Amino acid sequence: MVQVYLVFTMNYFPWLTLVVVFPIFAGSLIFFLPHRGNKVIRWYTVCICIVELLLTTYAFCYRFQLDDPLMQLTEDYKWIDFFDFYWRLGIDGISIGPILLTGFITTLATLAAWPVTRDSRLFHFLMLAMYSGQIGPFASRDLLLFFIMWELELIPVYLLLSMWGGKKRLYSATKFILYTAGGSVFLLIGILGIGLYGSNEPTLNFETSANRSYPVALEIIFYIGFLIAFAVKSPIIPLHTWLPDTHGEAHYSTCMLLAGILLKMGAYGLVRINMELLPHAHSVFSPWLMIVGTIQIIYAASTSLGQRNLKKRIAYSSVSHMGFIIIGIGSISDTGLNGAILQIISHGFIGAALFFLAGTSYDRIRLVYLDEMGGMAIAIPKIFTTFSIVSMASLALPGMSGFVAELIVFFGILTSQKYLLMTKILITFVMAIGMILTPIYSLSMLRQMFYGYKLFNAQKFYFFDSGPRELFVSISILLPIIGIGVYPDFVFSLSVDKVEAIISNYFYR
Repeated sequence: MVQVYLVFTMNYFPWLTLVVVFPIFAGSLIFFLPHRGNKVIRWYTVCICIVELLLTTYAFCYRFQLDDPLMQLTEDYKWIDFFDFYWRLGIDGISIGPILLTGFITTLATLAAWPVTRDSRLFHFLMLAMYSGQIGPFASRDLLLFFIMWELELIPVYLLLSMWGGKKRLYSATKFILYTAGGSVFLLIGILGIGLYGSNEPTLNFETSANRSYPVALEIIFYIGFLIAFAVKSPIIPLHTWLPDTHGEAHYSTCMLLAGILLKMGAYGLVRINMELLPHAHSVFSPWLMIVGTIQIIYAASTSLGQRNLKKRIAYSSVSHMGFIIIGIGSISDTGLNGAILQIISHGFIGAALFFLAGTSYDRIRLVYLDEMGGMAIAIPKIFTTFSIVSMASLALPGMSGFVAELIVFFGILTSQKYLLMTKILITFVMAIGMILTPIYSLSMLRQMFYGYKLFNAQKFYFFDSGPRELFVSISILLPIIGIGVYPDFVFSLSVDKVEAIISNYFYR
């Protein structure tokens, strides 16, 4: 008993392995549950998600030192002898936020998926498999393991799309898999290039790779490969066209996972691999990232305004907000990178909340086109109120997380030592135009859905408002959005030391 106690209390216990493997292992037991309707399966899945979230929170609260920028909770096990392949896991200030976000959003997405009754076992198993596949990349310390985890979540997303999507689900699922699998080819080539460079033995360890230097031309080639892979996932224009189709067709619980976590994996990869492992190439490419990010904010916001489909409008708004993350990463400053990481967390909550509320609205009126809606505010006041608050968060209302994140990215550009004053002013000015476009499409979406008399005058007009489950999900997402807006230090305290280490180690040496 003493030995068991010591294993749990000391750092010997494989917390991260448990966190990564538990959801998919517990999910595979769903198929052995008794056939007693969908209720058992739903409650089982929700309980697994809650246990996983509590495990993660416990491990991070009691085993993680905030002021240490190095990898913590590290695990290093030989996996495949022949290939010299290791199971290496570890977290630092950058990965802890996305992992907690993944746990939180996935738990709420399983609650949001309550109305799904067809093939319930398979659906909930795929949700849990996706949970493991999304935590994996954030916790990996080995390049090949990162790639395997990156691929692991593609299959559940494809199946969730093609089996529980809308009318064009097969088209959008095929488009999704072609884009993401195409991006993964570049990721694999880049990983093998870094792993096999300069030695017969493959070195795939993050720490070892970070301390190596490459010829500039080769580093740029690696960088472009990784950039294409992460640009598909983030998405960065012009590789974003799979996203509106996917969001337009997917069930809203899948949309919550896509908008809340999947897009953030691309941004995380840019920081973890492109910035940390390839610093010289990053300083060459960072001005281009800034330009692309700025164009993306304006382009996606303008395109969003022209969308009739509610979910596609929200999808384009996601693409627009991801532009701020790209600019923060390209600014090469402490403030900018901290702002990008805050925006990753902030938009994870806001994007998931918008898709959840769009889905609950669709459940009631069965309409997807904005010009067919109108006058819903009177019938469903609770949904109207929560939708309005989340839309305000999306358009960066002060006091909400979106405002703080975008403001800090602005400061990051202005305090960056890499760019000339004129360049900084120009980029800030163009970004400000993008921020003006955001309220236009957000508020017009609210106006078309909730104001006017269109549906109110329709025959047989009766909808029921949010039930306790939907209210619980809405409020659970709203609390962190407002909490981070009021007290952003909660996120900064996790990432600030690691960000400082990245910037000082790689760019001012």
